[in-house]
Amino acid sequence: MLIGELVKQPEYSISPAGIEHCQFVIDHRSIQQEAGLNRQAFVRIQVVATGELSQLTREFVVGHVIKVSGFLNRHESRNGNSLLVVHASQLEKIN
Repeated sequence: MLIGELVKQPEYSISPAGIEHCQFVIDHRSIQQEAGLNRQAFVRIQVVATGELSQLTREFVVGHVIKVSGFLNRHESRNGNSLLVVHASQLEKIN
């Protein structure tokens, strides 16, 4: 589960099987404990929402805080680079 600010407006596509996919990007920032010390954590990560979940993203705009639950997976970018992506199983707009 991650909570982050939407920094890239959702983009939509339809698979050859007719399933809607949505991709967007969030920034997660938090302070975590490591070895008894506070550490700032930051990640900018792409989120993929598929099917019915993609419909929930229609209300999302840049600046909204989003709570995402799901699993991590590797995607390959157009130029062949590996990307770590969250595949959403639950989405919630916090603000």
